[in-house]
Amino acid sequence: MLFLRSLLFNIAFYVATAICLLLPLPVYFILPQGFAMWVVRTWARVVLWLLKVIVGLTYEVRGRDNVPSGTFLIASKHQSAWETFALVPLFPDATFVIKSQLKWIPIWGQYTIKAGMIHVDRKAGTRALRTITERAREELARGRQIVIFPEGTRRAPGAPPDYQGGVAHLYRALAIPVLPVALNSGLYWPRRKFLRYPGTIIVEYLPPIPPGMTSRAFLDQLTGTIESASDRLLLEASCTAPVPALSPEASARISALSP
Repeated sequence: MLFLRSLLFNIAFYVATAICLLLPLPVYFILPQGFAMWVVRTWARVVLWLLKVIVGLTYEVRGRDNVPSGTFLIASKHQSAWETFALVPLFPDATFVIKSQLKWIPIWGQYTIKAGMIHVDRKAGTRALRTITERAREELARGRQIVIFPEGTRRAPGAPPDYQGGVAHLYRALAIPVLPVALNSGLYWPRRKFLRYPGTIIVEYLPPIPPGMTSRAFLDQLTGTIESASDRLLLEASCTAPVPALSPEASARISALSP
């Protein structure tokens, strides 16, 4: 049944993606940026509904009281493809820092451009940091929130953290609060895997980090805050129900955390 549900979901995922992206194309070029975000937000909600109905995978958001007012930076743990779309409907008008290669994907890439996503060329070094900062300021001026995955790529649950300096650069350059986000999505939507597992993904907003810290102090606090909370969510998931998607890293981390 798990294989069949995963197969049905993956088919439905690609069909829904095609429908959501192709139907608005006749008016794509004449409508504003907000329209592209509405399309992306609608698509994300459809996919979340399909996960719930077909797979039995839902989600829970904790710590809503920690969300700052106004503009802020969202620094999220990145374990799965799930958060790349599921975070979209959770914030009023969020834009994402994403790799520049995504804008060359037919149709989908055009939506990332129209929606004002911040594309980064990871090979461009310091020039990439300047570009990200300039684009981030443009989107903040529009009253938007900015989502960044500090590790840059997906990390399996329990894998050693690998936080990059880009998030610290933005923190210092933009001088705005940072909302750390912990989650355990990799247990249910594992990276590079076909299967999708039933259960409840936990997304937890942690106390915001105010501006004004040094880059090193900020990165240390961000890493410690997100990793300790993600470990807690990992342990909680393993205690409440069997989690068949546990990687060797996650199993080892749970063993170390268990009393």
